[in-house]
Amino acid sequence: QWEVNYHQQHICAVKDSSVVIPCSFYYPDNQRVQSTAWGHEKYDIFNGPFNFDSKLNETKKRFQYIGDTNHNCSLKINQVEHNDTGKHTFRFTTNDKEGKWTGKDGSTLKVVDLSISVTKPNGNRTIKEGDSVNLTCRNGCDGDNLLSAFTWFKNGEPITEGPTLYLSNMSSTNSGNYTCSLKRHTAASSGVIHIDVEYSPKNTSVSVRPSMEADAGSNITLTCSSRANPPVENYTWVKIDDGDIMDVGKGPVFIPGDGGQLNRKRTRAPERSEECEEDIQNSVYANYPVFDNNQSQERIGCEEQTLELIYTTVDFHTERKMEQQVASHNDDEGVVYSTVCRKLLNPTYVETP
Repeated sequence: QWEVNYHQQHICAVKDSSVVIPCSFYYPDNQRVQSTAWGHEKYDIFNGPFNFDSKLNETKKRFQYIGDTNHNCSLKINQVEHNDTGKHTFRFTTNDKEGKWTGKDGSTLKVVDLSISVTKPNGNRTIKEGDSVNLTCRNGCDGDNLLSAFTWFKNGEPITEGPTLYLSNMSSTNSGNYTCSLKRHTAASSGVIHIDVEYSPKNTSVSVRPSMEADAGSNITLTCSSRANPPVENYTWVKIDDGDIMDVGKGPVFIPGDGGQLNRKRTRAPERSEECEEDIQNSVYANYPVFDNNQSQERIGCEEQTLELIYTTVDFHTERKMEQQVASHNDDEGVVYSTVCRKLLNPTYVETP
């Protein structure tokens, strides 16, 4: 009555999962079992070495004998590896000097990987915002049937269960690393599928240093930032002046060459007086000087009302030219003169270029 019975002659397992090879054995009732052992076909099935050997107390750490010395000879293999593939056999000895038996038929183990297939309704082109993608987890032990229970992970965190993960109307939040595993053996995981969703620039903004308000003549730094995939490579700075758009710089950082002209403080304009005229010329940049309180009225001619030195745009609109101004400067057509003053008891006019 010597016998070893392998309940499953062919067993399939996913790499890194655990698998049990069920087994039972029989021997004459008048004998007692002294040793048990499990070997692999790549070694001698009678003499070993063995993956498990109770007599020599030699057990590879991944191999666990879950049987007994009665009739159960089942073996559990943890964290199955590809080199575990092949036929595994059981051998036992009894107290009889002839009591040695090996079940030569064995159980053949097949080790496979989990894999992910990717389906893109829009073809194999790059995944863009708004696209849809289906990820299907496949267990090689199932063949063409999706029989196994799976858990899906994104960046290592579980997100859902089932054989297929549906990603529709994708956005940047869908980018990441996706894997699937057996629901009952999460250590048995697939390879990583990286999803990279491309999208146009978003959250574009400009920062100004040192601040939005800068003194005339000081330097400011403009920095443009924008989130996009692939990252933004080309930046163009434009200046809009009276409806005209001009390219003034390239790159994410721009330092305006005209300093405070781009960002300037505004001050209250001088009040008009009866004796003052407004001269015409196209829009020009003009400097307003700041005078000391100790300066005489004869020197400045008119009371200056600007608070500080600024750089700004002044528009001149002429109603008429003063005879004194025309007489003094009628031979210099390239110079624009303006008279800014307030009414005094004894008015004095001083022309300033």
